[in-house]
Amino acid sequence: MPSTPRSSGAPPQSRPRPRRRRAGASRRRGWTHRIAVRARTAHTRAEDRFPIVTRLAERMVSVNIFDSATRLAAESFLTAVPLLFVVAAYAPPPVRHQMVTSLRIVFGLTGAVNSELEHALEPATGDLRQATGVVGGLMVLLSATAMSRAVQRLCKRAWKIPRAGTRIAPWRWLAWIVLWLAALMMQGPLHEGFGAGPWLGIPMTLVGLTGLWWWTQHLLLGGLIGWRPLLPGAVITAAALTALTVTARLYMPRALDRTLAEYGPLGSVFVMLSWLIVVCVAVALSISVGAVVAEEPGLARRLGSPPTLRQGAARP
Repeated sequence: MPSTPRSSGAPPQSRPRPRRRRAGASRRRGWTHRIAVRARTAHTRAEDRFPIVTRLAERMVSVNIFDSATRLAAESFLTAVPLLFVVAAYAPPPVRHQMVTSLRIVFGLTGAVNSELEHALEPATGDLRQATGVVGGLMVLLSATAMSRAVQRLCKRAWKIPRAGTRIAPWRWLAWIVLWLAALMMQGPLHEGFGAGPWLGIPMTLVGLTGLWWWTQHLLLGGLIGWRPLLPGAVITAAALTALTVTARLYMPRALDRTLAEYGPLGSVFVMLSWLIVVCVAVALSISVGAVVAEEPGLARRLGSPPTLRQGAARP
């Protein structure tokens, strides 16, 4: 009986598969190309219609808002809290009392949290000074410059100032810390409007924070950017922080009391760190928005922004 010859290769029904695969891959490449073309077209149209929005989005990406804000919050928490203890250990009693009063008024602290704050920063004995020591105080002060450097990096990214060739004197970091400690002492009277109430305290806080962040940018940027281009960022930052300050007096007391009762001091640490992250995100956004606004052609001419800023890059 003759044997049936075997067919070589794949069965007839499976032979067209490579062609179908190539056709499917070609269609996917076509879809990807069309999506990319549409995205580029939409981006171009958005640049033409809303140039400030696209520049702002690009600036947000270059600054890396959330990463910068998280690092700034961590640096603030790790350096500001020990610095407050050092100030409380060596400052005269009136200065120490004013600092505690300002912290209590700004955050609206009451009850157990307020008692813990007074016990920590206004001890009845000299144990806090003995625990800190002179060498420890100096080390804390030098370590606090990490917060100054973090704010400086944020400002330089917001204004697109290159790292190379922009040396800034270290004394500016210490000067910034001293000024912010002095500003902290004044927060209590400012929020209370020097006894007149919130109707005067809120506008005074807005004006004070505007001046503080205006000077902060100019100091930490080493004068690389003039005073007037820095004004929009200072105003936007002050407005955001003033709104957060009003919100803090409504939210922080209840949150701190609840976490202190349920989780102890660790819960309060979590609440304070979370709030610092929110504040630092607001600062990073506000400074970046202010830099983009100052680069707008019409406003740049009025503010006297350098030509390089109008093109989206700060001068070196």
